Amino acid sequence: MKNTALTEKHISLGAKMVPFAGYNMPVQYEGINAEHATVRNTVGVFDVSHMGEFILKGENALDLIQRVTSNDANKLHDGKVQYSCLPNKDGGIVDDLLVYRIDEKTYMLVVNASNIDKDWNWIQQFNTNNVEMHNISDQTSLLAIQGPKAADALQSLTTIDLASMEYYTFKKGTFAGVENVVVSATGYTGAGGFEIYFENKYADQIWDAIFKAGAEYGIKPIGLGARDTLRLEMGFCLYGNDIDDATSPIEAGLGWITKFTKTFTNSEALLAQKEAGVQRKLIGFEMIDRGIPRHDYPIVDAEGNVIGKVTSGTQSPSLQKAIGMGYVNKELAKEGTEIFIDIRNNKIKAKVVKFPFYK
Repeated sequence: MKNTALTEKHISLGAKMVPFAGYNMPVQYEGINAEHATVRNTVGVFDVSHMGEFILKGENALDLIQRVTSNDANKLHDGKVQYSCLPNKDGGIVDDLLVYRIDEKTYMLVVNASNIDKDWNWIQQFNTNNVEMHNISDQTSLLAIQGPKAADALQSLTTIDLASMEYYTFKKGTFAGVENVVVSATGYTGAGGFEIYFENKYADQIWDAIFKAGAEYGIKPIGLGARDTLRLEMGFCLYGNDIDDATSPIEAGLGWITKFTKTFTNSEALLAQKEAGVQRKLIGFEMIDRGIPRHDYPIVDAEGNVIGKVTSGTQSPSLQKAIGMGYVNKELAKEGTEIFIDIRNNKIKAKVVKFPFYK
């Protein structure tokens, strides 16, 4: 079990620690609902240092990224971030990721913790033009400071004008007295905020500075439990649940990051799928009757026939109702369609709704 540079800090704060993607991670501190509300209403801090970071450098770095990712990285400029995915050769997804353009010949890829080795090996097999690749995951800490008060809470720590940063852009600068910190206007909560990348050795210094600066804004540490409920309210996919090696980006509603302006892994088959239409689609649904949908629960029709399965589900703290995501036959993916979730052999009524759940 790996630790992040802040594991001892979480333990000292009374966090409930759990194994996650091979790391010892805080799942909650005071409770998921309270932490969820903190991020939606004020500001909270997630340690997400388990995520993976790769640096790709050289004349052919962009070419390699273009060949392995579904989105068009040619559209990036210095300081811009792009959401993308790594398609496999069978129509599924190796991983979803962020692509950061540092300069014309230098990029940072941010990948899911459970897929670090898998993604590294996948990209490496396409590296036929001597792109310099560095896996800096073990040396890099990542904090997500999320919520409507994030910019106010952090501004005293940096000369970067946080409030003026556009969504999905980043800047490098001094933060909490540490040079060369990447400050990125990204996040996985839908509540606004920033993600900051820095060397492990500065973790305690930066953590302490953030909590001191944010004290007047009610800043609190937040665990992975609330991270999951927050992302689910936004309809954001979680790798391993809602997308995986067997789900295509078109089925998952990720056609917007699948650009056929270039050739990439399996692009011909995915283009054919887009043109022909998919047989199943990822939907959002909210429960009408009482019951909480969970991962892998069957989705059934009125007669009890299995028509799909739940990929993510929870009781939404913001909406005070149970919500979920799952794949169903395309005929049943229309907004307002009545479906049922099989919860312990009981058919519990739900209806298809549009993403995001939380508006």
